[in-house]
Amino acid sequence: MEMKTDVVIVGTGVGGLFAALNLPEEKQIIMITKADLESSDSFLAQGGICVLRDDEDYDSYFEDTMRAGHYENRKESVDIMIRSSREIIRDLIGYGVDFARENGELAFTREGAHSKPRILFHEDITGKEITSKLITQVKKRKNIKIYEYTTMTDVVEEDGICSGIVATAQDGTEMKIFAPDTILASGGIGGRYKHSTNFPHLTGDALDVAKKHGIRLEHLDYVQIHPTTLYSTKPGRRFLISESVRGEGAVLYNKKKERFVNELLPRDVVTKAIKEEMEKDGTDYVWLSMEHIDKETILKHFPNIYQHCLEEGYDVTRECIPVVPAQHYFMGGIWVDSDSRTSMEHLYAVGEISCNGVHGANRLASNSLLESLVFAKRAANRISGRKNEVKPEGSVK
Repeated sequence: MEMKTDVVIVGTGVGGLFAALNLPEEKQIIMITKADLESSDSFLAQGGICVLRDDEDYDSYFEDTMRAGHYENRKESVDIMIRSSREIIRDLIGYGVDFARENGELAFTREGAHSKPRILFHEDITGKEITSKLITQVKKRKNIKIYEYTTMTDVVEEDGICSGIVATAQDGTEMKIFAPDTILASGGIGGRYKHSTNFPHLTGDALDVAKKHGIRLEHLDYVQIHPTTLYSTKPGRRFLISESVRGEGAVLYNKKKERFVNELLPRDVVTKAIKEEMEKDGTDYVWLSMEHIDKETILKHFPNIYQHCLEEGYDVTRECIPVVPAQHYFMGGIWVDSDSRTSMEHLYAVGEISCNGVHGANRLASNSLLESLVFAKRAANRISGRKNEVKPEGSVK
């Protein structure tokens, strides 16, 4: 089965969706996703999305991102992401995304390794709020066709140029989708791990395809472990306890209920401290306590976490919960430039499968949604022949 279109996009997380929405409506677009439309890690993001609050925040935000990434970040990419953040937030609000507000103004929270509050959120399901609103917008576009339960197996290469993809439908039918431009937005690699916060079907298929075609890869060993997921002996995806919880005052205890780490340090540092404490105590988890957060804040800001823990037998307003580190995010991937172009002509990569250098060796909390959106829009602009310019001015009210 063969099809022709103007752009083919692999993946329906925020990167794929936002790229599609930023392409001209006269372009025909085919999107494929390995599972159903909503089963992307973008949907699972709890904490929020960063934004440059004002010009005075730039140096602090830049340094926080660099420090968390152990200064292995690509500075140009970090600069682009930060200075594009207000424009992206305005776009999202325009699409109907409902960020928390206080007295009519946008509310900001703080997470680990941030020197100040600069994170916008929607309860503790920010990813679901953003992704679902983008899906609604994509479904309105007559030029976009989506194929669910369709897996990319290869790219079509002609004289070193990408001219589409090969995919397999749920019924086993092989599809060849030819397009002048292809965007890979296929997500992370959590499905390759025993313990992960990712959907199990996200197995980094695009990496294998890229390797086969000699497409440049970068930092495949840069894998982030999230320090706090709800401990469980059940098989399957681990439930994330958002870093925002610690940003609002939650603390970590060992088996003696003694605090052993500064909870707002970067994720890799907190993860190392937890692992050392577990080894020392001979335990499979440590305790997370929300005793310093008032009940009203928990129910308002973290209702999903509260409800899930309750279903697992823990009332976070009254007792500690057991938490353990798990694979969470992939900072490496398919190398791309600042316009999300890979080393193969007419092939782009955005989101977690790409490596534009923003995150360095360790991602700063709540930079992932922003990074995906910024560089997805840049890919769309490049394909459309629009110049990528950064316009940091303006408010995000």
